[in-house]
Amino acid sequence: MDLDKFFKKSWDDYIEITPSAKKINDLLKKEGEDIVNDHIALRTFSDDRVGLKVFEEYFCEQGYEKKGDYSFPEKKLRANHFENRGTPSLPKIFISELDLESFSTPFKDIVEKVLKYVPIGATFRELYNLTLPWKDQLIYEDYQVLRKESEYAAWLLAMGFRANHFTVFINPLKKLTSIRKMNDFLKGHGFSLNESGGDVKGSPEDFLEQSSIMADTQVVSFKEGEFDVSTCYYEFAQRYKLPSGEVFQGFIANSASKIFESTNLR
Repeated sequence: MDLDKFFKKSWDDYIEITPSAKKINDLLKKEGEDIVNDHIALRTFSDDRVGLKVFEEYFCEQGYEKKGDYSFPEKKLRANHFENRGTPSLPKIFISELDLESFSTPFKDIVEKVLKYVPIGATFRELYNLTLPWKDQLIYEDYQVLRKESEYAAWLLAMGFRANHFTVFINPLKKLTSIRKMNDFLKGHGFSLNESGGDVKGSPEDFLEQSSIMADTQVVSFKEGEFDVSTCYYEFAQRYKLPSGEVFQGFIANSASKIFESTNLR
């Protein structure tokens, strides 16, 4: 799976379960906007079978290099972001990993139970093609147990290895030239924004402002029946120039921590 296939599969899978993203894309195109994707986010567990290093290996093979290291103590997460060396215009990749050692024994037992369905020695390509190796073993009670300790973990259990969100880069837009104009546009078309920490996360002084809609929901089949779960969301990012004159390419941990909550089930 080369990068072109990765991006196509990611987008196709994403809009299939995130119809709001497709609607927003269509609305922006009607406004005459050319959409540039700032970054794609992926989620995983801190287990050697599926951990951040498994993801990193693939992206480094594809010309990406690690640029940022982030910690989210409240969410019990760590993350890295990657940028493409040869083609800087390609989307950044933001990969986060849940620290399993920070959770209860029942929580860890559930994660261990489903990870047994991951093929031994699976590469990122295999994980990404499988998406949800434990699809036929989903138990709603397990989902609820994980939710009590981590909405992030519950999302991973139900959604698996897929793009968690795509991100519209505000800077190249012609009409919706600020994060606030974008937010007003989204609200005007009936989309619900993630208001944790405010509609806008970050500031020009941080060199990054972000916002996002709340995730869509979808009915998923569990052993006990069919239940609504959160799927994915669309994010928006406006970047500012550093004193050096270069546009800031990193992320702000405090803002990202709030953005994670876009997949909290309402």
